[in-house]
Amino acid sequence: MNLWLWCAAALMLALVPCLLVAARAAHEDALLALQLASTVTTVALLALSQGLVRPVYGTLALTLSILSFVGSLTFIRFMERHV
Repeated sequence: MNLWLWCAAALMLALVPCLLVAARAAHEDALLALQLASTVTTVALLALSQGLVRPVYGTLALTLSILSFVGSLTFIRFMERHV
């Protein structure tokens, strides 16, 4: 294992608090936790891409970052209607 894979493993462990907050907090706090989780996942995928020397994981990370941003905006739009 190299440093990139250790970094990716540490970032995956950092997802646990984000998911706990997303599951138990109010809507606004849960949305922020999900956005943070998507950012951490993107960085973890970039670290995996470097550690495993697989450029396709980098492409997946960039796609995830765009889709999570669009998904968050859509979720906010629906949340405005119901709150």
